Formats: sequence, C-alpha cells, structure tokens
Amino acid sequence: MKYIVVLGDGMADWPLEQLGGKTPLQAADKPHIDALAKSAEVGLCRTVPAGFKPGSDVANLSVMGYDPHTCYTGRSPLEAVSIGIDLKDTDVTLRCNLVTLSDEEKYEDKTMIDYSAGEISTAEARELVEFLKKHFDSERCRLYAGVSYRHCLVVSDGQTGHELTPPHDISGRPVKTFLPKGPMGEFYLDMMKRSARLLQDHPVNRARITAGKRPANSVWFWGEGTKPALENFSEKFGKRGGVISAVDLVKGIGILAGMRIIEVPGATGNYDTNFAGKADAALEALLGGLDFVYIHMEAPDECGHQGDVAHKIYSIEQIDAKVVARLCEGLYAAGERFRMLICPDHPTPIAVRTHVSDPVPYLLYDSGAALSGAAGGATAAAYDEDSAKQTGVFIENGFELMKKLFAE
Repeated sequence: MKYIVVLGDGMADWPLEQLGGKTPLQAADKPHIDALAKSAEVGLCRTVPAGFKPGSDVANLSVMGYDPHTCYTGRSPLEAVSIGIDLKDTDVTLRCNLVTLSDEEKYEDKTMIDYSAGEISTAEARELVEFLKKHFDSERCRLYAGVSYRHCLVVSDGQTGHELTPPHDISGRPVKTFLPKGPMGEFYLDMMKRSARLLQDHPVNRARITAGKRPANSVWFWGEGTKPALENFSEKFGKRGGVISAVDLVKGIGILAGMRIIEVPGATGNYDTNFAGKADAALEALLGGLDFVYIHMEAPDECGHQGDVAHKIYSIEQIDAKVVARLCEGLYAAGERFRMLICPDHPTPIAVRTHVSDPVPYLLYDSGAALSGAAGGATAAAYDEDSAKQTGVFIENGFELMKKLFAE
C-alpha cells in the first residue's frame, strides 16, 4: 500500500459574486478529483485548533499528523531548519519578508503594497539580504537568506511574546497600527526603518523599478519562535515518508520529522510551478521504496493573498490534471494499491486575501475499496466546500487525518 497527501495550500474559499456564488473549488474544472469523490470519504476537518492563528505552520503540522498543542513553537524556526540554520535553545527566530511599502517619508505613514515585493527572485533577494547583513549582523542577531521574499532573522538570547503581524494580513492597509510591539519591539522596528533607508536606492531596486517591477524596499519581521522538536514520522506512524514542496516552512517540518526532502526542478511556490514534476517525483519516490509522500503546492494560497481569482482556479485545475490524474495513472499502471488524501491546510479566501480558521474540505480515497459514507456520512457528488458539508462528516482535530489515511 502507498499513501499520498495532495495538499493544495489555501485552496478552500468563500462563495464569490464574480463566480455566480461559487467558490474557486466549485468553479474549477477538476474531473479527476470529482470522480474520486464519488467513491471516497468526503467531509470537513478543523486543521487550526481553537486559540491558534490560522497559519500554514499550524495547519500543515496538523495535516501531517502532529498536534500543534504539543509541538508548535512558532513558524520561523521551521523555516530556519530548512535553510540549514543550526539553532541554539536560547535563539529566537523571526521570518523576515522583503516587502514593498508605499513611499511616504515617515515609516509609520506607509502602506503595505506587496508582502512579497512582486515575488522577487531568489537571486535578487539574496543580493539584498547579503547587503543588509553587512549593516545588521552582530553578536546579537544574524540575517539568513532564504527563497524569494522569505528570509530569516536569528536573535541570540532573544525574547518572545511580541505582537508581530504577518504582512500578507495587511495588504493594501497602512502599517501604523501593525508595527512590532513587545519587549524587543523597538529593536525590530528600528531595523525595519533602517532597512527602508538602506534599500531605497540599491541597484537591485533601481533595476526593478526601471523594469516596471515592485522594489523590495523594506524588511518586515513576524512569526517569532524557538527551536522546535518533532517526533520522528517513521517511528510515529511506521511509514517511510518524503516531502515535496517549494516552501521552506513545509520542508522544515519534514526535516524535523526525519522525512526525505525531495527537490523538484522548477518548483516555485506559485501558479507557474512544475506541477507535473512534483507528481513524477512523488511517483518515483513511492515506486522506489517510500511508503508515503506529502505533496505541498503553495499556488492557490499565493493567488488567494493576491486576490487573483483566475489563477487560483487555474492552480486547482493544474493540481487536478497534472498531479492527481498523473499520480492515479502511474500507481494504477504499477499495480500499486494506494490511499490518497486531498485537502487544503486552511482556506485563503479571495475576499479577505488572508488565512481563516474555517474547517477545510477533505477527500480520502482508497483505490481498492469504496469509502463513501465510511464515517456515517452521505456520498459526495464532487469535491468542494458545500459537498463536504453536506455529507455530515466532521473531524474536530486535524492531526487525526493522518491516522485515517493510514487506517486499513
């Protein structure tokens, strides 16, 4: 038996007037996933426990079978592990976004134009981070370059308990009421203000402006945390697992869980990612000896944050045609029985352009057995938010999904 999670980050949504009252999942042409739904268990699951913010960190931990109540220590430490940072127990880490702010003179008067600085390239971002390191690195703190706009700050003997707002939560809004607050709030804010002055006329930004792109004209800190520890996935579930993702956060969870990180050329974390390449890499890993692969696709989430309905629908359709269909075809051809879980980690509604804590629709398919109504619910005609609700199946704790996937 082989096991797969197909995780469409932020794929769930709310009904949209421009789609005739449908959600992107309902509007998307996804014949392969909908066909699976007819003989699968379909329902709703709460992946973000009460009291937690609806971040991809908490939600992906849940879907991967870990209870955030017992293992969550913050988002940025998970990313730091993926980057290769060797953390001390006394270190505090923060996510460092390169962002685009409006050009008012006072930092407090600026507006969050783009939390990703126009999806800045990794090469451009690395040049900017290396430049900032010359001004910021000290015995107290160190900057580390990551991928695209996602980077990391490590503070030695730091403090936690700050109020730090994710920049994707305030797109198009003035930053004044969302600036860092807490024990080291002024320290972080001073670095952010200094970065704006330093980056303003950097050659990378001048070139981006000339090319009609958004400049990365400030850093933005959020997602603080301390060194985490996860139970080994193989020991926990008895399965040899691998992770496929373009996102440091998800790779970091996989590394801490002792899973194999499977790199895919052309994996970008957006709608131009190599969908087919992810499916092919998963098939190769599964047929090569792994029992389980977690395939994470960031594209629907990024489109949700950007308010991009068309590309969110496109991303869902690509997941259907180039991932789900390809996986099923390959495993059937190899004569392998398999179980597949399809779900988002959390919704990222176009209307609000950020994450929400609503329960997500899930689909659990077994190639060798019909699971319709297996949990006492009705059969679903399709896979979407309404169909999942109508079955009456509800899972309160997201981390129980993995146990259901492995149950036979």
